[in-house]
Amino acid sequence: MIYNFTGQPNSGKTTLAEYLKEILEPHSLKQIFHVDGDKLRDLLTNKDYSEAGRRKNIEMAYAIAKYLDSLNYDVIISLISPYADLRDELKQSTKVTEIYVHTSDVRGREEFHVLNYEKPVSKFIEIDTTETPIIASLNELLNKI
Repeated sequence: MIYNFTGQPNSGKTTLAEYLKEILEPHSLKQIFHVDGDKLRDLLTNKDYSEAGRRKNIEMAYAIAKYLDSLNYDVIISLISPYADLRDELKQSTKVTEIYVHTSDVRGREEFHVLNYEKPVSKFIEIDTTETPIIASLNELLNKI
């Protein structure tokens, strides 16, 4: 299973992904791997935030996730991943739970904000972290999963 967290920077994607991993790990027969956009970008030479650069890194993250999934890992991805076509491609190629995390708050890192972010339109879980504490958001996510 792949859990794909998507949304703008500082909406809570990585935090929720890390909490989900902590909760699932003790109860899973599989090893769980977390692919995080910031950590992955630190490993890659591509520091390009243009659409082409972002697409390249998203495709790399999704390829890693699909590979780990094929090895029978559960995979949690946390990326901005603003392009619906790439997210839909992932959903068509493997079993994915897409989790759209968003907020109307400005929480920093505006330089990574994507103006043309394409919100999911079907088959996704929506978590609004604007006024919801992280643990309540996690509980909401667990109830929806």
